[in-house]
Amino acid sequence: MNTKDKIVVALGGNALGNSPEEQLMLVKQTAKPIVDLIEAGHDVILAHGNGPQVGMINLAMATSAESSANTPEMPFPECGAMSQGYIGFHLQNAIREELLNRSMHVPVATVITQVIVDKEDEAFNHPTKPIGAFYSKEVANELVSKKGYTMVEDSGRGFRRVVASPKPIDVAEKETVRTLVDNGHIVITVGGGGIPVYRDGNQLVGIPAVIDKDFASAKIAEILDADYLIILTAVEKVAINFGKPEVKWLSQMSIEEAEHYISEGHFAPGSMLPKVQAAIQFAKSKKGRKALITSLEKAREGIEGLTGTIIVSK
Repeated sequence: MNTKDKIVVALGGNALGNSPEEQLMLVKQTAKPIVDLIEAGHDVILAHGNGPQVGMINLAMATSAESSANTPEMPFPECGAMSQGYIGFHLQNAIREELLNRSMHVPVATVITQVIVDKEDEAFNHPTKPIGAFYSKEVANELVSKKGYTMVEDSGRGFRRVVASPKPIDVAEKETVRTLVDNGHIVITVGGGGIPVYRDGNQLVGIPAVIDKDFASAKIAEILDADYLIILTAVEKVAINFGKPEVKWLSQMSIEEAEHYISEGHFAPGSMLPKVQAAIQFAKSKKGRKALITSLEKAREGIEGLTGTIIVSK
């Protein structure tokens, strides 16, 4: 990295825990590698997932609506906005505390961010994005019957609800984010991939979906002309033949190699595939841009070029 790079860091929602209490503890550790980057002089923009959190909020609001006639069922975009608010609250305070622990006085802010999608996106016909808790097959069948959810088995860990995951077209609050970043603020934006909205004249209308946070992170990174996109995930490096005896962990991929591995089906949809696709999208968008995929625990080493998988254009 150069002396001062503009870096978008995409943090996985699962790294934030499954409850507000767990999240409060985890974000203190999450803040450390983020502040390491800031301390090194880089401009940092932070994005995050919200799969477990938005599912939890949606389920809680739906359950409340069922048990009380006075509680309205909350639309899914509003649940996304709620998740942005409370995750941002925890993250910005954890980062602020870590900065002050190092005698650094840098403003941190969360921007409730709307991300524009095409309401005719084919993704709405094929829900793929897992959200919320894991359920047994029996409970999953009950949710399908009662609520009309689409439920799928997720990596042997149980059944989860899936919703549409349209591609981001634009970020409504991009100029606000740009102004804050240009004035030295650390910004948390496109939380959970952003609140999905579509344009209808002068209106932005919410639509039930979860935009993949990796694609949204790549989009805001492009818009802000970032130098690096760092996607943090559950593994240290990207692998081909994952879970097989001939597994191979990759330190670097060219765009062409990454696209070839995708064509061979090496990366799981809803898991590593969107991360690699988002990394390709960002690396392709302008010469010199790089994307790094690594784990939160190895973020510092990855940032220093000691581990992780770098995707670059030749």
